[in-house]
Amino acid sequence: MDNVKIGNLINKLRKEKGMTQLQLAEKLHISDKTVSKWERGLGCPDVSLLTDLSGVFGVDLEKLLSGQLDANEERGGNMKKLNFYVCPECGNVITAMTDAGVSCCGKKLKALEPVKASEEEKLSVEVIENDYYISSNHPMVKEHYISFVALLTGDSLTLKKQYPEWDLQVRIPGRTHGKLIWYCTDHGLFYQLV
Repeated sequence: MDNVKIGNLINKLRKEKGMTQLQLAEKLHISDKTVSKWERGLGCPDVSLLTDLSGVFGVDLEKLLSGQLDANEERGGNMKKLNFYVCPECGNVITAMTDAGVSCCGKKLKALEPVKASEEEKLSVEVIENDYYISSNHPMVKEHYISFVALLTGDSLTLKKQYPEWDLQVRIPGRTHGKLIWYCTDHGLFYQLV
């Protein structure tokens, strides 16, 4: 741990929040001299204060201890490159335009890498009244089902949540060609072009 880097980050985050050293100290039930010591790189926050400090600033504890918040590279506006994160505990679906530090149910999540579906795995797609009608005979039981289907185009995302014990039958406005993405609870993330 680099006390100077951590101190500089605490100073920067405190100022971004519009707080004085005394205000930060009062939130943490410590003295303003302690905050000053941290910001000058002459010490580091006690382990018992790290969670509260992270919460006050709204930053990841790991980033706080590293002493730097790295900005993600801008990826441009193509939604077809969207990252999907799925929580293995609760099934929560999270999307991000670039790599992100995502966690759910206390676990860090990694962006899922979509796999091109084989002919046998592909979903059935028909065009009906300018919509994509998507269906499949994939098992839809609690232990094994497709939890969502999404259509990504250059500038949009349409995501439809699916539930076990319902047949997979989805209608998505077929504005243009795109990438159809779906998540199987047993086999992961798949895609096919439409």
